[in-house]
Amino acid sequence: MALLMQTGAAAAAAAAGNAPHFPVAATVALVAGFIAATTIGSIAWYNSKRPVGWEDKKRPDAVPKVEKEENPGLGEPKS
Repeated sequence: MALLMQTGAAAAAAAAGNAPHFPVAATVALVAGFIAATTIGSIAWYNSKRPVGWEDKKRPDAVPKVEKEENPGLGEPKS
């Protein structure tokens, strides 16, 4: 039984030595989520009713114009 415990501990130590110490996947997901949230928020901001002081500001060319529908989600889908 001691032999199994030693080989198991050795395998665990070898696997831990090869593991990355910095959570790269979590960092990439965090950065991608921040960029997506900023992009979606910017599009929503520039397509919304302007707050006081921003009424006369022009929409940047990079932000697409989103047309409002009279009854969103109702009726037959547009093809």
